[in-house]
Amino acid sequence: MASLRDLGLSEYEARAYRSLLNTGPTTAKELSRASDVPMGRIYDVLNSIEQYNLVRSQTASRPKKYVAVEPSTALDRLLEDKKRELEEKADQYESIVDDLSDELDAAEPIEDQFWTAAVGPEETTNLLLERLAAADEHIVMVAADPIPERDIQAVSEDVVEQLESALDRGVSVDVLMTRNMVGSLSEKVGERYRGTLQARRDFDVRINDDVTGSFNLIDDVELCIQVPNPLSSGDAFGMIDLKDPEFAANVREEFVPRWEEAEPLEF
Repeated sequence: MASLRDLGLSEYEARAYRSLLNTGPTTAKELSRASDVPMGRIYDVLNSIEQYNLVRSQTASRPKKYVAVEPSTALDRLLEDKKRELEEKADQYESIVDDLSDELDAAEPIEDQFWTAAVGPEETTNLLLERLAAADEHIVMVAADPIPERDIQAVSEDVVEQLESALDRGVSVDVLMTRNMVGSLSEKVGERYRGTLQARRDFDVRINDDVTGSFNLIDDVELCIQVPNPLSSGDAFGMIDLKDPEFAANVREEFVPRWEEAEPLEF
């Protein structure tokens, strides 16, 4: 059940405000009795909710009297206070992330071999998007296997969005696809290609049907290799992420001639 405490008031502050709604203009002493807030705390509580602009005081009267503002006004003020706090927290966290990014990026990269794997559509997509987001210089995407029909729109649009983000931070992107793969993409992806990506200087897409398998080469040191489902043709089973500069260099040697033979994509 919702409570004024959910909006930042203490138990005593919530009691005092609710009691003021029932009593009308009243003194601190009377409010202490009505709200069960101890007399030794009532003035601090009233000062606090007055700072929240939830009560108005009549300073000319002796003793001083207090009255609650209307509930709709009080709730709006509490909500605005909470929104302001959240915005300040968001700004604070963004600043922390910026500071930590500079600090952590300054660490020397690890050149040792490393591999990991993801199994299942969601885990595979998350791994791919994570590694694309980690690219610093260059992304090569080779896509020969169509995405399963149920995943075409969501996955392809997420990937295109990640590629746009990579281009924005100065990463060049080369995409090599089969015609079959092009035909499986959603119309929305085609629109973004024509309207946004095609004009980008560091983005190039070509077609070559003499490629098999689907993989992503990141910064010439890391490979994300799609693993097809052996029981379902055209379906993705999982993905292997392998960081191995020597193996990546061999893959790039195989990729270059196929790239040079490919035709530019015209959507």
